[in-house]
Amino acid sequence: MCLSVPAKIMKLEKDKALVDFGGSQREVSMMLLPEAKIGDYVLVHAGFAIQLLEESDAKKTLEAFKEIYENEK
Repeated sequence: MCLSVPAKIMKLEKDKALVDFGGSQREVSMMLLPEAKIGDYVLVHAGFAIQLLEESDAKKTLEAFKEIYENEK
């Protein structure tokens, strides 16, 4: 099973970005999305940003993940 997660680009430096997954930040490769900019939402899989997302779609998915996590407690 593969899982990709939406994240917001916080910082860009060459082909790397610092992204935020709703509170957790990681560095990911931007090699596949050179057109992305700070503030964009991207879909991240295996350390790579693989697709640009609409902000509303990203927020819906992040909220669903949050609800799942809270129900598992």
